[in-house]
Amino acid sequence: MTLTCLLVCADAEAVQVLKSVLQELGIEVEYCADPAAAQMRIDAAAFDVLLFDCQHEASALQLIARGRRSATNGPAIIIAMVNLRNQVRDVFTSGANFVLYKPISRERAASALSAVRDLVQRERRAHARIPLPVRASIDYAGTEEVSAELSDLSETGIGFHSSRQVPPSCKVYFQFSVPGNDKLVRLSGEAMWQDATGRVGLRLVHVPQTSRRILEDWLRTALPAAKPVSAPPVPEIMIEREPSSETVGADLPPGLGLIPASRADRRVRSRESCCLGAEVYRVNSNVPHRCNLTDVSAGGCYVETTGPYPVGTLVEIVVWAQGLKFTIAGTVHTSNAGFGMGVQFALRTDDERKHVDHLMECVLAESKLTP
Repeated sequence: MTLTCLLVCADAEAVQVLKSVLQELGIEVEYCADPAAAQMRIDAAAFDVLLFDCQHEASALQLIARGRRSATNGPAIIIAMVNLRNQVRDVFTSGANFVLYKPISRERAASALSAVRDLVQRERRAHARIPLPVRASIDYAGTEEVSAELSDLSETGIGFHSSRQVPPSCKVYFQFSVPGNDKLVRLSGEAMWQDATGRVGLRLVHVPQTSRRILEDWLRTALPAAKPVSAPPVPEIMIEREPSSETVGADLPPGLGLIPASRADRRVRSRESCCLGAEVYRVNSNVPHRCNLTDVSAGGCYVETTGPYPVGTLVEIVVWAQGLKFTIAGTVHTSNAGFGMGVQFALRTDDERKHVDHLMECVLAESKLTP
């Protein structure tokens, strides 16, 4: 199937370059110079790529936001053409995936748009995603029982909207019900990407057999009636350094910047991801419960196990890191059947606090060594 692009730009020279490059890449171009007419096309037709000039930033931001909210063009890749006067972070926040810096040269446009074409084609080959607009309860590092809105489901992944930023590559634990079935689906996955609008893409890691059967039954019912949605474009890291006046038109990067985690969002995480062998004991029991620690903070940790203890259980955790053994007491704060439990540490003495501090140092040291 031929790819399509809506090009909204009033700069005749840039339009000539971009139309030529897009057509050479096999992408059909629909050109529109008037923002009002562009709004109607966004509402009426579906495009694989939306390419907006931000010469008039206010109207361009409205178009970007309209495209991202559109039922027909929500999954499209949105590219914004910007210059040094544009507020690039506002552009990304409105929903753009990439920026292409002006002046537009044929070489940089060809390199950037070729990468976009390859991305769209790759996403088209991916597993079909079925809309699943339901509420879910999610847990992840440092955050428990947060409400989120699922958007779609595939054989290998799930998409959702989150009001909070999810730490990169962390485990996320879900609980939700599918339409027509009151039984809870429990699954876990790894956050692979997220963007400034709150969309998060998750790769499924563990789906218990019971939950798998519920989803398979629902999919058999939903698939005939559902219109699969395209997987949204996968964001990466934006190049923080914008071109200076000396570099414009010189030897710039290919012209693409992708959705960033802003400096304001780069807060020190309350928990550090890890994978440490551990044994958990109920207080006054000598029977070990062997499992893994998947994240840890100064106040608690998450223990991954298929048989978590009930909330309120007093436990003792024995964990090994860098050849050292740590013993920490705590209380089960959250329990996710089939996945694991969040444990709040009970630090009563200076020695116990030093144990946790030393464990955190080991985890941080390990994370720096991991490529």
